[in-house]
Amino acid sequence: MEANEQIIEILNDLVKINNDRIAGYQRAIKESNDLDIDLKSLFDGMIKESEQYKTELTEHVHKHGGTIEDETTTSGKIYRAWMDVKATFTGSDRKAILESCEFGEDAAQRAYDAALAADIPLDEDCRQLIAEQQQALKNSHNVIKKYRDAHSAV
Repeated sequence: MEANEQIIEILNDLVKINNDRIAGYQRAIKESNDLDIDLKSLFDGMIKESEQYKTELTEHVHKHGGTIEDETTTSGKIYRAWMDVKATFTGSDRKAILESCEFGEDAAQRAYDAALAADIPLDEDCRQLIAEQQQALKNSHNVIKKYRDAHSAV
């Protein structure tokens, strides 16, 4: 496989992870109680964040001559199924929703780690984009964790 195809594959994997993230937060919004307006607003912001990342990644895929694979990953489907099963047992519990979201954020971090660690010659613009998105996702993860910890302390 030539380097350009490998770069496109990595970028498409990150698009899929962001699709997973969007689907996960849409599910979390559905699971949240009407009283959890703060969470719904937070989750909506994270959906918008991933939509922006997808747009940026898409530009790089096109720059490298590729097309976008606009689907989710198998692991993302597993994540959403896990969230469905957990909801069956715990209902729309705020802590359970936040734990599920943190689980998804951990998966996103692993995907971005793998993209940056891959033995593929990423051009500087591409590497910088991935690193910046990863840092922003880490910040989002920390916000989710802070909400979860605050709920645990109550």
